[in-house]
Order: sequence, then C-alpha cells, then structure tokens
Amino acid sequence: MYYHSGNTVLPATGATTGLLEPAARDARALYFQRCTWCGTAVYHRLLCPVCRGSDLRTERSAGTGTVRHSTVVNRNSPAARNVSLVEMSEGFVVRGRVMGPPIGIHGGDRVRLTTAKDPVRGEPVFQLVDESYGAWS
Repeated sequence: MYYHSGNTVLPATGATTGLLEPAARDARALYFQRCTWCGTAVYHRLLCPVCRGSDLRTERSAGTGTVRHSTVVNRNSPAARNVSLVEMSEGFVVRGRVMGPPIGIHGGDRVRLTTAKDPVRGEPVFQLVDESYGAWS
C-alpha cells in the first residue's frame, strides 16, 4: 500500500476533492482532517489512528457538537474555568472551553462553536445551544 508523503504536491486540489487551500481558510471556523483511506475524522494528526494512513484531507466543521466530559480547573488562571472534551457532529473529539458557569456544564449538553481559537489559550470556545435541564441542578 502506498501512502502519499506530506512533502509532495498532489495534482488535484480544490473543492472537488475536499482539500482546502490555506489561503481559503476562515479564521473563525474549525477545521479537521478526514482519512481518504478509511474515512476516519481526526483533529490535528499526522497519521490516521485507525489505518495509519498519511493521506488526510482537510475539511471544515459544521461547528456543532456534544460535551462528553467537562472539568473545572483552578490552575494558572485568576478564576475557575472549565476544560471540556467536545465530540463534534463529524465524529472527532476536540478539547476546548464552554462559555458559562463552570459548574453548569455537563456531559451530554449540546454546544456550538463561537471562536475557533481563544486569543489567550489557543483552544476552541463553545457556547451552550439549549438550556440545561433542571434535574442537573
């Protein structure tokens, strides 16, 4: 099986193959990679974790997802903040911050991307799509 090197230029690029040129990227969007061999979606990887393929094409995320895990962190910041693992609708998982009270964010909450890169920490920032249920309180 032949894997394309990251240093070679593929002749077919553009919207028809799913590849995006760096100049065409939106700074507010979240981009991920999809393996052309097995179709696995990953976030910022060199190799596919399933088939070890190196032929990854860049795609733009829809920006919606579900919180899988959230924790409150008091370290290296003047106030408590949350760090969450968000499973995006495309199937990859990304670590980011969900806006709101850190204690009010739970697994299963639906979120939407607001900022692709936080200026301080460089991680995606999300906001809750709908209000959390009263049973969690």
